[in-house]
Amino acid sequence: MSQFDLVVIGTGPGGYVCAIKAAQLGLKVAVVEKRTVRDGDSAAHGGTCLNVGCIPSKALLHTSELFEEAGHHFEGFGIKVGKPKLDLKAMMAHKDKTIDANVSGIDFLFKKNKVTVYQGTGRILAAGQVEVTAADGSTQTVESRSIVIATGSDVVSLPGIEIDEKRVVSSTGALELEKVPGKLVVIGAGVIGLELGSVWRRLGAEVTVVEFMDKILGPMDADVSKNFQRMLKKQGMDFHLSSRVTAVDTSGKTLKVTVEPAAGGEAKTLDADVVLVAIGRRPVTEGLGLDAVGVALDERGRVKTDGHYQTNVPGIYAIGDVIAGPMLAHKAEDEGVALAEILAGQAGHVNYGVIPGVVYTSPEVAEVGRSEEQLKADGVDYKVGKFAFMANGRAKAMGHSDGFVKVLADASTDQVLGVHIIGHGAGEMIHEAAVLMEFGGSSEDLARTCHAHPTMSEAVKEAAMAAFDKPIHA
Repeated sequence: MSQFDLVVIGTGPGGYVCAIKAAQLGLKVAVVEKRTVRDGDSAAHGGTCLNVGCIPSKALLHTSELFEEAGHHFEGFGIKVGKPKLDLKAMMAHKDKTIDANVSGIDFLFKKNKVTVYQGTGRILAAGQVEVTAADGSTQTVESRSIVIATGSDVVSLPGIEIDEKRVVSSTGALELEKVPGKLVVIGAGVIGLELGSVWRRLGAEVTVVEFMDKILGPMDADVSKNFQRMLKKQGMDFHLSSRVTAVDTSGKTLKVTVEPAAGGEAKTLDADVVLVAIGRRPVTEGLGLDAVGVALDERGRVKTDGHYQTNVPGIYAIGDVIAGPMLAHKAEDEGVALAEILAGQAGHVNYGVIPGVVYTSPEVAEVGRSEEQLKADGVDYKVGKFAFMANGRAKAMGHSDGFVKVLADASTDQVLGVHIIGHGAGEMIHEAAVLMEFGGSSEDLARTCHAHPTMSEAVKEAAMAAFDKPIHA
């Protein structure tokens, strides 16, 4: 048996960050990872995010945006290149190269910080003991003062609809398609469905999105959702809202997708070459031995934790997608750092009210803090400042004038409570709002902060000015 201060099960964003931070703080750390790289000879760190999620999807989002720019927008800027030809195999090779570079980078960081890696499936035998089962079936027991569950999440499937990752795919299969589907039906208008749907739409697919709710992007600000859907529809994506898919017939050459109104009514049939099921994710807790050791789960199958990420069993902790909160890689990372600090005797903390969310479509959508609907539900008296990118000089020069910035501030104190952005580079611009909100800043603080000209970020300043007083350029 080996003795450690900390063993982390899972090396996704939460797990690997927790392990590295704990090692930096002087703890003796080990990690357990069951995912292997393509050749199967070593552990593939990074979890869903680096291997079949955030990173590969962003690689395809970027390259597909370049493809569309070259095919539809270059000429307007005086660049004549002719019609671009898609080399999907090369595009996928770039994606795979990106994955491999990031995975190997984490392996390097583990070695640098003297983190011991166990390749295999981890199961908690008792508080302080983790059994690791290797691919060949051999086992070994690792002892540790503390254990962290950081096993992430997996895709949710629809009852009666089998995902084969060829014709009916999850987000994993949608990243590995060998050809552009003629018609793609996306089930679910959340972040994953819209991002991957936009990739294949840009590459030539006819994309139809079916969503059970009456708006896209679930709890996102309704004003943002409505305007963003209008933009996506203008780009060529079709939507069936307040609808549900009840069956996918795979018997023929073309898939037959049965769509019914959510409130009941006459069904319709959609043809598809590929169906993407993107209705959400669920925490991965199977096979961890949680029942045997008595770790409590909530009604949604998530691990219950206290304010210090400890479960009801002393010495066993959990972070990331397996606990309550948004299933976001950066949320998991911050929890990993906070927990490492707590285990090292420091005061780790995560401010859950200031966690940005980004949809990496074109244009991007980003938000931090509360939406108008949430403020109304909470009974908060607020004011709104809004500024459109069509009035921003840099945006017009770049041909990216779609979208706007919206700032929500407390009506009496002027403290910024939420910021929402639709626009090119929104995922980068949102962070100045996050920093402001982390320090309890006001819209006047943001409005009086000098912004470089010409930049897209000036729209953030102008929206803050609109909330505080009046914008200059609108």
